[in-house]
Amino acid sequence: MKKLVLTNVVKYVEDNIGNFHQKRLENLKKLKLITILKRKNPYLFKAKNILTAQDLVKGFLDAHLGSQEEGIFGEFLEGLSIFICNKVFNGKKSAAEGIDLEFERGKIKYIVTIKSGPNWGNSGQIKKMQDYFKKAKKILKTNTKSVNIVAVNGCCYGKDNNPDKGDYVKLCGQRFWEFISGNDNLYLDIIEPLGHKAKEKNEEFLESYARLINKFTVEFSNDYCSNYKIDWKKLVKINSSK
Repeated sequence: MKKLVLTNVVKYVEDNIGNFHQKRLENLKKLKLITILKRKNPYLFKAKNILTAQDLVKGFLDAHLGSQEEGIFGEFLEGLSIFICNKVFNGKKSAAEGIDLEFERGKIKYIVTIKSGPNWGNSGQIKKMQDYFKKAKKILKTNTKSVNIVAVNGCCYGKDNNPDKGDYVKLCGQRFWEFISGNDNLYLDIIEPLGHKAKEKNEEFLESYARLINKFTVEFSNDYCSNYKIDWKKLVKINSSK
């Protein structure tokens, strides 16, 4: 185990956080109105009594962007986790299907799937993760029969005070960052550098976002409004009809 040098972590964040901002901006610029209308729940917005085209467009767009950005930022956090673990425990990106990180700490080999937060999947998705763990363990034990392998579901934020899940361990928030770094305070240390150039990048994003809201509002008014009212049946048809 090597001591983690925080300046290296800060430099990695500052060098790579721009990719997150760039991807979210690129995805925004490529987005089409029909895409968000088909992917989000029109019944929910009707139940909320949304009356204006702009409010509906903004609601659909914000819901779409929220889920999309979670995925983009999750990729960044995965890369950061692997970078940190490599510096301390010589961790590496795993070649095993469904496994993000593998490394040895003490006399144990850990195989890790990295998720953003603790509530990331339904029972089917969790079962799939467990199947990935079983498959990876089988392969690793074939190659090195004496190795002690522990499977870990690492979550970059949140809490789970019952980490032992039987055939794997779930480590969230502070527990996860300490696990891959040996640094109990790392979960606090990384928050500040994440804001690197955030104001500058967000201003560019918000300008494109505002233009898109205006563009989509005009398109929606032309195609999905009748007598200046939202045509909910037409919207539901484009979203859900056979």
